[in-house]
Amino acid sequence: MNFSPKGMQQLYDDMGIPQKVAEFVQNAHDEVKATFDRIEALREYHQARILKFMGEYQVSQRHFYPSTGYGYGDEGRDILDSLYAAVFGGQDALVRPQWASGTHVLSDCLFALTRPGDVILSITGKPYDTLERVIGLGKEPSDGSLAEWGVGYEQVDLTPEGNIDMPTVLSALENRKIKLVLIQRSRGYSLRPSLSVQHIKKALQEIKGKRNDVFVMVDNCYGEFTEELEPCHVGADIAVGSLIKNPGGGLAPTGGYAVGTSQAIEKLSYRLTCPGTGREVGSYAAPYMPFYQGLFLAPHVVGEALKGAVLTAKAFQQLGYAASPGWDEPRFDIIQAICLRSPEELIAFCQAVQSASPVDSHVLPYPWDMPGYQHQVIMAAGTFIQGASIELSADAPLVPPYAVYLQGGLTYEHVKLALMKVLAQLCRKGSISL
Repeated sequence: MNFSPKGMQQLYDDMGIPQKVAEFVQNAHDEVKATFDRIEALREYHQARILKFMGEYQVSQRHFYPSTGYGYGDEGRDILDSLYAAVFGGQDALVRPQWASGTHVLSDCLFALTRPGDVILSITGKPYDTLERVIGLGKEPSDGSLAEWGVGYEQVDLTPEGNIDMPTVLSALENRKIKLVLIQRSRGYSLRPSLSVQHIKKALQEIKGKRNDVFVMVDNCYGEFTEELEPCHVGADIAVGSLIKNPGGGLAPTGGYAVGTSQAIEKLSYRLTCPGTGREVGSYAAPYMPFYQGLFLAPHVVGEALKGAVLTAKAFQQLGYAASPGWDEPRFDIIQAICLRSPEELIAFCQAVQSASPVDSHVLPYPWDMPGYQHQVIMAAGTFIQGASIELSADAPLVPPYAVYLQGGLTYEHVKLALMKVLAQLCRKGSISL
C-alpha cells in the first residue's frame, strides 16, 4: 500500500480535504511539538502508576468473569474498586456499570451525603445543566429532586478571573446547615476556565480549616489523567466521574465511579443499593475486562485527546478565533472551546465533525431540544459507545458567543483528520480563507 505523501493527498481528496487545508494543519502540528512532548511525559507517568497498581492488586483473568444475582463475593467488582481507589488517591471506591452517567453518580452522591434540612453549597457557580433538575433549580419542577426532599441549595460564583471566591465561600460556610460543598472541576457549557488540582487543594485547605464537618465533593468529569494528581490526592472527600469519559479509555461500555474517604463511600453504597447491604451486592452479567482494559489504556487515550485539543486550538487561533484554553496554556480537562462567529459556523463545525466520525458519518446533526438542557443543542458524536465523551465529539448550545465544545479522540490522527474536514467545510462556506 502506498503511504507516500502523494498517496495521502489522494485520501484527502477522497475525503474532501483540499491540499491547502492539509498543509495548514500539518504546519500547525509542527509548531506544537514541544507541547506534545509535555503531554506524552504525563501519560507515561500515569501509565507507570496504573501498571504498578495492577501488579500490586494481582489483577488476573478470573477478575474479568461476570457475576449474577446478588453478586456476593464478586472478585472482579471488588478488585476494580480497590484499583480505582489506589489510582485516584482515595481510601475506597465504587465502580459500577449500573450508573448510567456522571450525572447519575453525582445525583446519588448528593442524596447520599445530605439529609432533609441540609444545604448544598456550590462554589463554582451554577452546576452543569443536567444537574440543575436533580437539585431542583430548573424552571420546571422536577419530581423527586433534592428540593422536594427538603435539601436546600446555595452557590458562590467564580470571580471574573475564574477563581474560587474564597472570602465569599468562607462567609457562606457560617450557615451551619451547609453539609456538602460541590466543586465542578471542568467548565461544562461555559467559557470559565477549568480548575487545576492545585487550585482545588488551596480551596480544600481553607474550607476544612473553617468547617471540617462538611463533605467536599468534586465533579471530576473530563479531568482524569490531565494532571499528575487527582482531587482525592489533595483532600477531597469524594470525587466522581463517568466511565464513558476519560477513565474508561474508550472501552468501558457504560458506568460511573466514585472515589473518596471510607465514610463517604459507605454512605454512597447505601444509596447505590439499599441500607444494610450497600456494596456487598450488585452483579454484572457481562465481562469486566473492558473496565480493566479501559483503565489501563486511559492515560494514552487521554493524551491523544489532549494533543488533538492543542492542535485544534492552535489552528483556530491562527485563523483569528478565540480558543479556551489557548493552545499553549495549561490544561486541566480534555475540553476545548472554540468561539465561532455565527450559528451557521457553529452548525457547520459540528456537521463536519460528524462527517469525520467512524460511526454514523452519514448523519447530519441539527440543533434540537435535549432533555436536561435549557437551550437547543447540536451534538456531533459518531461514537462506538453512545455518548462517550472520550471519543471525538463536539457539542454546542445555540446561544452567543456560539462556542463549540470539542472533546475526546481515541487517536490523535482522528482528531487531526476531523479538524481538516472542519476547516475544509468552513472554507467552502466562505467563513475562512487559507
